Amino acid sequence: MRNKIILLLLLIIASIYIANRIVVSNAQNKTFYNVEDISPTKVGLLLGTGKYNKKGYINQYYKNRITATVELYKQGKIAYILISGDNGRKGYNEPEEMKKDLIKQGIPKNKIYLDYAGFRTLDSIIRAKKIFGQKKLIVISQKFHNERAIYIGEYYGMNIIGFNAKDVNNNFGLKTKIREKLARVKMIIDLLIGKEPKYLGDKIEIK
Repeated sequence: MRNKIILLLLLIIASIYIANRIVVSNAQNKTFYNVEDISPTKVGLLLGTGKYNKKGYINQYYKNRITATVELYKQGKIAYILISGDNGRKGYNEPEEMKKDLIKQGIPKNKIYLDYAGFRTLDSIIRAKKIFGQKKLIVISQKFHNERAIYIGEYYGMNIIGFNAKDVNNNFGLKTKIREKLARVKMIIDLLIGKEPKYLGDKIEIK
């Protein structure tokens, strides 16, 4: 029994290591911190997250993604913003919250599209292609998240790069970093088995 447990732990560790190396290696030279390094693209895909953390403070991941999106738009690097996030329970609506804050920062309402069924990164990327008709995107999130999004997008034949929002201090982001390592393993499995988004639906053209 002990040997089986050790073998299982080794398998888990190896899976995490391999998945992480695959994602990081694939994203080399495809994520950027400086807006000057990015060529203009029609749509920026802003990946959703909650506005507040469990203690009721502003989520720094959220705040930094909003800042990055505003910078991209105001520098003329994107013409439209597609916000994809979770709206799966009453009183929780990531896309709407982000839209409100973008508008407060001067982004025109008619330049923002909302995807309420971006429950996971895989859902957000596939729906951006199949529902919103985008084969080329700048994805906006923290670097570790962008790396995984790029892998998914390229797996589905998309031309996708990442604009990295400022990261969060490790003292606050450690749990997120650990969760990301596990998410990369799950992503590989989901792609291998052909996992589809929870919802698809009617197409929405971004004009």
